[in-house]
Amino acid sequence: MDVLTVSDLQAQFDDVLERVVKDRAPVLVTRGDREAVVLVSLAEYEADEATRHLMTSPANAMRLAAAIAQLRAGEADTPGATQDD
Repeated sequence: MDVLTVSDLQAQFDDVLERVVKDRAPVLVTRGDREAVVLVSLAEYEADEATRHLMTSPANAMRLAAAIAQLRAGEADTPGATQDD
């Protein structure tokens, strides 16, 4: 994750925003003695929120863990899925 100071962010604002969206990679912004913040694209934020919502259900969390275990063991019956997905 890239790390920038507030001053660096201000100097490169448009470029940083484009990079966050294009690369779908967050940027950590330090603020001196204050708490740092993270810039993420809207698409990444929405995906994280959807995952967080799904994982609040213990049943969903268990299904996901089981599916990942099956995939890693080569037992998944999902066309096109790989261990890298």
